Amino acid sequence: MGISIWQLLIILAIVVLLFGTKKLRNIGGDLGGAIKSFRSAVKDGEGAKEDAQAETKAIDEGGEGQTIDGEVTSKEKDQV
Repeated sequence: MGISIWQLLIILAIVVLLFGTKKLRNIGGDLGGAIKSFRSAVKDGEGAKEDAQAETKAIDEGGEGQTIDGEVTSKEKDQV
């Protein structure tokens, strides 16, 4: 028991009568722009994640970026 093509056409006609074709065109354009922007942001986020993983791997392989734990026993003041 689904929606038939005639019911969809009636709903579409009512929506066009309520909003008008110009308003629907603007809404469609705005929706399309938002989807395009969202896809671009997701793609950029995945690229940033891959870059961060590559950087972490490079640091692990190179031995750089290791943390050294210790205790400060004396503190010298900088003299100007």
